Amino acid sequence: MKKWIFASVLLIILAVLAACGSAEESTDSQTAEAQTTEAETMTVTHELGETEVPKNPQKVVVFDFGILDTLDKLGVESIVGVPQGNVPSYLEKFEDADKYENVGTLKEADFETIHAMDPDLIIISGRQAEMYNEFNDIAPTIHLGVDTSDYMNSFTTNMTTVGEIFGEEAQVEEALAAINEQIEGVQAKTKTTEGKGLIVLANEGKVSAYGAASRFGIIHDVFGVKQADEGIELSTHGQSISYEYILDTNPDMMFVVDRNAAVGNDASASDTLENELVQKTNAYKNEKIIYLDPDYWYLSGGGLQSVSEMVTAIESAL
Repeated sequence: MKKWIFASVLLIILAVLAACGSAEESTDSQTAEAQTTEAETMTVTHELGETEVPKNPQKVVVFDFGILDTLDKLGVESIVGVPQGNVPSYLEKFEDADKYENVGTLKEADFETIHAMDPDLIIISGRQAEMYNEFNDIAPTIHLGVDTSDYMNSFTTNMTTVGEIFGEEAQVEEALAAINEQIEGVQAKTKTTEGKGLIVLANEGKVSAYGAASRFGIIHDVFGVKQADEGIELSTHGQSISYEYILDTNPDMMFVVDRNAAVGNDASASDTLENELVQKTNAYKNEKIIYLDPDYWYLSGGGLQSVSEMVTAIESAL
């Protein structure tokens, strides 16, 4: 009888120990799972706040063509939606309606379509900043626009962030190193170049000038081209100027961004820009009116591909 009681007690003790071990094992498993889940997200600090985003998101909506350019360069295949109006020609594959949803325009998002897609991440920039809260209600949203007053630091931060999100840190680092090497080559040339440049945006017969720290100020701030006029007012849309102003400023080089070409208008900037007044400038006489590719300069600046092409354009001009 005593032996039977002893055996029963022993079995109960063993059962309790086994249950405790199982509970501990389960707790350890849950902890490990929680740690794994935590490791698959990261906090991104951006212009509009801090956002916790998933690493390697599977469904991404992109509203910034510079970021789209970068993801294309990195071979990221999780893009599911883009605004398909005025897509840069070198990114035309994203106009394929069978593969990518059209999520509206750069200034007017189709929130109903985006909501139905249930994306993991939405990436925006300046043109969509006012809609940030509406985007963020649908999915984690980050603002990765370029700060033109500090172009290269802002650009580098954005690219590094993209690399971390999509697990492409090494490829981003390599691409940035190549771009910085390109820039050093351009800077070496501008240091020995006496000529001064003027940046203009041509739009349906109207002309605006841009200086340092502006939308296209990278030409002066980073590449080192001297300014023909250091008093150009800082404005998102540029300083409205006349053809008389261009003649009075008399730049040795003129860098032209043709908005007409970017948005598909037939009017050519050269038809109106190279008039009798402009033909009297050093830029025209020296054949230094350089028409910059609007795909890179107007639509998709701030991408790994576009910035590299922007450097190449200025290097060729010099």
